[in-house]
Amino acid sequence: MDYGNILKEICRVAAETGSFIRQEAATFSSEAVKSKAYHDLVSYVDTEAEKMLVSRLSEIIPGSSFFTEEETSQRSMGEYTWYIDPLDGTTNFIHGVAPYSVSIALNHHNETIAGVVYDITADEMFTAISGGGAWMNGTRIMVSETSSVDQSLIATGFPVRKFHRLDEYMRCLEYFIRNSRGVRRMGSASVDLAHVASGKYDGFFEYGLNPWDVMAGSLIVREAGGMATDFSGNASPMTGEEIVATNFGISDEVINIVKRFMIK
Repeated sequence: MDYGNILKEICRVAAETGSFIRQEAATFSSEAVKSKAYHDLVSYVDTEAEKMLVSRLSEIIPGSSFFTEEETSQRSMGEYTWYIDPLDGTTNFIHGVAPYSVSIALNHHNETIAGVVYDITADEMFTAISGGGAWMNGTRIMVSETSSVDQSLIATGFPVRKFHRLDEYMRCLEYFIRNSRGVRRMGSASVDLAHVASGKYDGFFEYGLNPWDVMAGSLIVREAGGMATDFSGNASPMTGEEIVATNFGISDEVINIVKRFMIK
């Protein structure tokens, strides 16, 4: 199978879906918001974007399976499986705040072989094929060369529903606030991962995510010369429940810090 052409098709689909989301943002009303669970918001934009993605990606690889956030398609595993977040950063979108994105990963026999993160607000398309490097709008990207946390800019995501590890997380966050150049929380994990891949951030950590939040971004980080693991340093499987993404210069230091506070 020609994964290069498949990646081009994924980018086309991501751009079309992003265009729809951008158009809806201009007239979006908070009255269209529904709550799936505590602090878990959704709107017709999420569901319609997901339907677009499922329909168009099914044409690229007929018979492929899907894991989607809004469950507009039955979740199942197959030879080829798509992991889709149609609107990563829904709360940002609802409030008119950047960034928010489309995230698409393609797995073959449970190995991620292609990933696309489209930052809609910045019009930046981050892409990777396994073994083919990482790119943004056609330009090669690489992780930073920073070699210590005290020289690093760290990204994270605050817990919004799963508070069972909040105390540990807050102690970990405090450490990074005190011992790095700064910590950023942007509200879209896939964009955070893309920014690690492009060297804007040196590291990222978060817990309580899902596979569709991290699958594409993790591949892009790895193909940009970085690493993506759980809090214990294990590279797979990327469930999203725990994730650390860094360059290799600070990877051991960041993982040791996160393990100290987050692993009991």
